[in-house]
Amino acid sequence: MSEVVLVINAGSSSLKFSLFDATGEAEPELLARGQVEGIGIKPHFHAKDAQDAVLADLAYKPGAGHRGAMQRLSEWLTSYLDGRRVAIVGHRVVHGGTRYKRPVLVDGNVMEDLERLVPLAPLHQPHNLRAIEAVALAYPGVQQVACFDTSFHQGHPWVADTFGLPRALYDEGIRRYGFHGLSYEYIARELGRIAPALAKGRVVVAHLGNGASCCAMKAGRSVDSTMGFTALDGLPMGTRCGQIDPGVLLHLLDQKGMTSGEISDLLYKEAGLKGLSGISSDMRDLEGSDRPEAAEAIAYFTFRIRREVAALTASLGGLDGLVFTAGIGEHAMNVRRAVAEPLDWLGITFDRAANQSGAAVISTPESRVEVRVIPTNEERMIALHALSVAGAPSS
Repeated sequence: MSEVVLVINAGSSSLKFSLFDATGEAEPELLARGQVEGIGIKPHFHAKDAQDAVLADLAYKPGAGHRGAMQRLSEWLTSYLDGRRVAIVGHRVVHGGTRYKRPVLVDGNVMEDLERLVPLAPLHQPHNLRAIEAVALAYPGVQQVACFDTSFHQGHPWVADTFGLPRALYDEGIRRYGFHGLSYEYIARELGRIAPALAKGRVVVAHLGNGASCCAMKAGRSVDSTMGFTALDGLPMGTRCGQIDPGVLLHLLDQKGMTSGEISDLLYKEAGLKGLSGISSDMRDLEGSDRPEAAEAIAYFTFRIRREVAALTASLGGLDGLVFTAGIGEHAMNVRRAVAEPLDWLGITFDRAANQSGAAVISTPESRVEVRVIPTNEERMIALHALSVAGAPSS
């Protein structure tokens, strides 16, 4: 019987999945992907195969949250797999704290640890854990592997991880963790395959999507990151603020009378591109708008990216490569140009024609810093981890 790896990435109102063939010696092959979206409101299930042919497109009545979504997915999988078995389930889990430096098999103790980290990632962690519980009901006895967005950043120099606070707080876990680690790990792996010389050097990777951050890598290892204690820090994002003076938060508490809950909603849900523009959190909407607020939001976004690239270059002691990835990084050529072209003083000679044509390398041959666009694939990284941790199933 052939076996498959199911990869789950759960959000507040969606359950994304990818399905990989786990038989044979080769890397896992993508079979299908899709999601249940609109959980709790207007659930909609759709799936495509590896060639983007539609396999399912169904609306259904609201069910029991992620449990109902997982039930719908498992029912479809039973029909689609036609006798093949889900052998391992890999999950994206945003926060692993200081304890989890690598992916881990999920058990009761692990779940208790991860529940304690919910306050550090309130928009993501609860939904990641509810998906694990839903899978346990749908596939009793099947091994589940938690893969953490924080793990890749473990091992930073102390100066890159600490805040200027009393040391006892650092020892309690109030430190810079960094996120988007599964994406960065995949990019490091891809660089080693397609540009091995560059992979051995000093590279800044810009993961630019609805969530956005930058990571400094030396020889494929993370040495610094723009995100910190939570996924709020660093770059402005779709709805998150990015770096902010903590005095602003004190002012909102003391002078504006806002509650911690109201401030949390402001920082996580109403800030970033959405708050700056007053139009949308979606870069495509902003690029299509002729309103000055849209242009200003994009200008702030790209300005902050340039600042962080320069800062991370200082952490690296120089720069050999800049990589753009994730939704905006891979598709928004005007954003790439606004970030990279003014960084000529770092040694970047930007190639506008290559950028316009969607080339993989968007710097000129004589550029001292190579600029690349590499699509990320967190799901494949999770599948690889799941197979490694749980042990490759027999064919």
